[in-house]
Amino acid sequence: MAHLFIFGLGYSAKRIGAAAEARGWRVTATGRGAALAFDDEAGVHAALASASHVLSSVPPGEAGDPVLARYADALRHGWLGYLSSTGVYGDTGGAWVDESAPIGRGRRSARSDADAGWLARGARVFRLPGIYGPGRSALDRVADSRAHRIDLPGQVFSRIHVDDIASGVIAAFDAPPGAYNLADDLPASQNAVIEEACRLLGVPPPPLQSLDEAALPAPARAFYTENRRVANGKAKRVLGWQPRYPTYREGLRAILRPTSPSAR
Repeated sequence: MAHLFIFGLGYSAKRIGAAAEARGWRVTATGRGAALAFDDEAGVHAALASASHVLSSVPPGEAGDPVLARYADALRHGWLGYLSSTGVYGDTGGAWVDESAPIGRGRRSARSDADAGWLARGARVFRLPGIYGPGRSALDRVADSRAHRIDLPGQVFSRIHVDDIASGVIAAFDAPPGAYNLADDLPASQNAVIEEACRLLGVPPPPLQSLDEAALPAPARAFYTENRRVANGKAKRVLGWQPRYPTYREGLRAILRPTSPSAR
């Protein structure tokens, strides 16, 4: 039986693990609610020894990538995967960016270093933009009165539904190593997404505010310092992947009115 080992069973990794299990794979993991603790070295090494595929979704810290720091010598598998971020590209002024662009220009140099470290080990590195899905979307922010519309004309971002991350990683099980952008087909302003969520919920959109007026926490404010459109052509071409939710409109509608498992 194919065996996927996951470092860090977070929001996206849980979806990936479930998708693998649905295909008959065995899945073991570290993380909250997982069978193994990250610092259980004996248990992790035993699980890695039987794994055919290894995926890390653990973000780097100030000291670098904790998975590579502790378990690099055990990562000799034919398939390695890493969930990275399109933040490694930095600000492009709204221009399109693909996997051939240099990295290390973004706000988080540690993420770029980890991205490069996994590529050097022959991993499939999945560069992800803003992630949304059930329980973590503009619909939730609007419903909880946490949504903002920021007055920044021309500001655009790419995003990806969590289920499209899972399908992209599964598609890459048979793909060559390298970087892959998993993003939807329609980069858009955050305001447009909030307005669509408000339309679906039948409530008025929040007022336009400046960044200062919105009084966002530092991480959220930093989000608006970068502006880019992420191209997904390589993932479509090499992986044969197509996003189930090509724009935020389809993704938000599916969250609001989920289909039954048999219909998916």
